[in-house]
Amino acid sequence: MRVEINDYIIMDTEICHGKPTFKGTRIMVWQVLEMLKSGYKVEDILKEFPSLTENHIKAALEFAAKKAAGERLVKA
Repeated sequence: MRVEINDYIIMDTEICHGKPTFKGTRIMVWQVLEMLKSGYKVEDILKEFPSLTENHIKAALEFAAKKAAGERLVKA
């Protein structure tokens, strides 16, 4: 089963055990959030994951904020 969270993030039971990933990759959202928490700069993350853009990172932060606020996560 595949669920679109937003334009950049999906959850698919066939990819990374259904954990939120960036579309078209196996990069999990938690990895980027963990890197930000650890002090990585956006530029560093983009070097580590060249298939991502700044918009992917913004989408990850939006996802985390909505999850923390208890808001609906699935794209309407």
